[in-house]
Amino acid sequence: MGKAIGHTGIAMLDDFFIRALVAGIGLALVVGPLGCFVVWRRMAYFGDTMAHSALLGAALALLLDISLMTGVFAVAVLVSLALLALQSRGALPTDALLGILSHSTLALGLVLVAFMTWVRIDLLGFLFGDILSVSRTDIAIIYSGGAIILAVLVLIWRPLLAATVSPELARAEGMNPARSRMIFMLLMAAIIAMAMKIVGILLITSLLIIPAASARRFAASPEQMAALASLIGVLAVTGGLFSSLQFDTPSGPSIVVAALVLFLASLAGFGFRTISRDGQPRANP
Repeated sequence: MGKAIGHTGIAMLDDFFIRALVAGIGLALVVGPLGCFVVWRRMAYFGDTMAHSALLGAALALLLDISLMTGVFAVAVLVSLALLALQSRGALPTDALLGILSHSTLALGLVLVAFMTWVRIDLLGFLFGDILSVSRTDIAIIYSGGAIILAVLVLIWRPLLAATVSPELARAEGMNPARSRMIFMLLMAAIIAMAMKIVGILLITSLLIIPAASARRFAASPEQMAALASLIGVLAVTGGLFSSLQFDTPSGPSIVVAALVLFLASLAGFGFRTISRDGQPRANP
C-alpha cells in the first residue's frame, strides 16, 4: 500500500498545477517571517533593489552557463556588500544609494540580455514569474533551501529582533547587530533567487511585504506575526493560482492580487495591539 501511495504522489506531481501549488506554498512559508523583518526594519526599498538585481544575475548566469539561482544569489550578495561599503563611506543617504543600485542593476541586466542575441530568453518570465513551469528539482530546492533559511533565521531571531527594536540596546547586551544584519541580507538574497521563478523579479517584494503587512493587525507577538504572515502567504498563493486557472490570468500577478485582497480584508478586522500601529515590534516583544 505504501508503494501505491508513493506512486500516487509522483503522479500528482506530474501535473503542472500541483507542482506550482506545492512550490508556491513552500515559498510562502519561508517568505512570511523574512517579510516581517522587511516591514519592521522598513527595508522595502532594499527588497526592491535585491529583486531588481536578480535580472542581472540571471543574465550573467546565462552568459556563464551556470545555474540561474546561483547567478541571482551571487549578484544579490554583491549588491548587499556594495551597499554596506557605500554606506560606510557616508557619501549619500541610504535611499539614494538603493535607488542607484536598484535601477543600475536592472538596466545592466536588460542591456546584457539585449546583447545576448544567441540566447533565447523569456524576459516576461523573469519579470513576472512562471510558476507553472516549476520542476521537481525546483520544488526540492525550494523546500531544502527554505528549511535552511528558516533554521538560520531561528538562530539569529533574538539578536535580529533586538537590533530591530534598538541597535544600541542590542550592542549593550553583547549582541552584534551588524553581523545579524549581514546574515539577514544573505537570507534575503537566497529567497529572492528562489522566488524569481515563482512570482518574478518585479513582484518578489510584494510577496515579502503584503502578507506581513496583513498579519500585523492580528498578531499579539512578533512570532505570531511571522506565523500569520506565512499562513496569509499560503492563502494568497492558493487563491492566486486557482484564480489564474479559473480566469486564465498570469499566475505571478494573480498571486499578488490575491495577497492584496487579503490585505484589504485585514484592514476591516480588529487587531491586537502588541505589535504597534506602524508595524514595529514593541521593546519587550
